[in-house]
Amino acid sequence: MAADLTALRTSLTGLLGDKLAGMEERLGELTVVVKAAGMLDALTRLRDTAGFEQMIDLCGVDYSAYGDGAWEGQRFAIVYHLLSVAHNVRLRVRIFAGDDDFPMLESVTDIWSSANWYEREAFDLYGIVFTGHPDLRRILTDYGFVGSPFRKDFPLSGHVEMRYDPEQQRVVYQPVSIEPREVTPRIVREENYGRN
Repeated sequence: MAADLTALRTSLTGLLGDKLAGMEERLGELTVVVKAAGMLDALTRLRDTAGFEQMIDLCGVDYSAYGDGAWEGQRFAIVYHLLSVAHNVRLRVRIFAGDDDFPMLESVTDIWSSANWYEREAFDLYGIVFTGHPDLRRILTDYGFVGSPFRKDFPLSGHVEMRYDPEQQRVVYQPVSIEPREVTPRIVREENYGRN
């Protein structure tokens, strides 16, 4: 397997050229970091030339608390998990969004149509905008939801809560009324616990 990854590393270095920002091997898989500026061209090359015809997953990542806050670099990234059935190999591609305040990357739905719902999920949960997406709207949270719940700075209790109001006979949104508190479990020990 190591020889295969070495050959893949060499092949991808030549194929991606200046669009390549980094490469690392971990747990028997290769991770390629591609610059956001040339991402569509690089991903198209991976599909057409390198044979990664399937995108099996796409996920957002918030690096703001990565390494106990020691992370230096862009905060948000999208990780694409690609599969080449013909060559029986997987590849992880990471692309960082340029702006931490308004993360934005190009949509890859024209390259892999399976990216549609995954991009909507990353938009909904991380607030990452995909330019060129055919229908970028929330997919898991309610339309009135405020914020991006998978971001590290999102409060545990959220910003708003909804409840049914019997007087208005409808669901209403209101600010969260839960008081934040720390729950520390109480440990009960018996003197003879664990002894025969």
